[in-house]
Amino acid sequence: MIKKAMVMAAGVGSRLEPLTNDVPKPLVPVLNKPVMDILLQKLKMFGVEKVIANTHYLAQKIQNRYQDKSIADIDFSYIHEDALSGTAGGVKKCEFFFDDVDDFIVVSADGLHDADLEKIVKSHFESGCIATMAIVAVDKEEVSKYGVVVPSNMHTVDEFQEKPPVEQAKSNYINTGIYVFQKRIFDFIPEDTVYDFAKDVFPALLEAGEKINVYRIYSYWSDIGTISQYIQSNKDALAKKIMIPNSNIVRRYDSVCSIGENSEISDSAKLLNNVVVGKNCVIKDNAVLDNVILWDNVTVEENVHLKNVVCANDCIFKSSILAKDDEWEKFGPGRIVELSIAE
Repeated sequence: MIKKAMVMAAGVGSRLEPLTNDVPKPLVPVLNKPVMDILLQKLKMFGVEKVIANTHYLAQKIQNRYQDKSIADIDFSYIHEDALSGTAGGVKKCEFFFDDVDDFIVVSADGLHDADLEKIVKSHFESGCIATMAIVAVDKEEVSKYGVVVPSNMHTVDEFQEKPPVEQAKSNYINTGIYVFQKRIFDFIPEDTVYDFAKDVFPALLEAGEKINVYRIYSYWSDIGTISQYIQSNKDALAKKIMIPNSNIVRRYDSVCSIGENSEISDSAKLLNNVVVGKNCVIKDNAVLDNVILWDNVTVEENVHLKNVVCANDCIFKSSILAKDDEWEKFGPGRIVELSIAE
């Protein structure tokens, strides 16, 4: 029904530092698969044939990955933003891409979800609204982290609240960053300016008397925008709350783990709780991994014990890191860890 989509992929991902020091947020892996791979595969399964992304931070890495058609098997285009122009501003710069369609999908590159795109699009067409927004319910205590959507009984937006205090929140529904738009949405986005959907476009639509359709999703959704949310998403994926293709989830000793290609794990190494090991890693004799997420090309030396650790590519652990249960130690790419505590 809809053949074109856009992925908003220009964000810097500063809240994911140091993991994103040399990897753009859309390429951050969940169970060793970049989130944007998962999104593009989902769009293709729905029937989308062509995708465009706006890029900015480490843009070349995104551009290079998806120019290889074997990665996503979808017609991929991109624009490069020299300076960030907001969520809506980035979509406006891709207006030319949608010249030959009436409706299109927009998704955020940091949203991991199992939403049924077919049902969302069907709801959009049936509503006749200029915009459809997928919403999801969160615990009331979490609403202050998100943009809150106050829906009407007619499944349209009554009001928005941006990160309200819990006691002032009028609902516990939040915007997932999954949208379907009619092409005339571009009439509400000025050119060459910083413009956001939540702060600018959606309030302008309501003021103009336009209705915004909402579709509640009951399936899995997570925003991986922070380290804690990223870690939880990996745990959820290991628990199969969301299905990640080719994730190679296995049980080993007292752990549920996902092991990447060409990784070597000593028979005497011990894995505990939730463990993700990327590609080309080496886990040596008597090492212990307990609640650990390792990206690619990581070495854990003999007798090293890692607990509650997440690290980016190319790290070497020569000393143990034992973080507290409610805290995780984070390591950027290329770190050689030789201290008994995190630097």
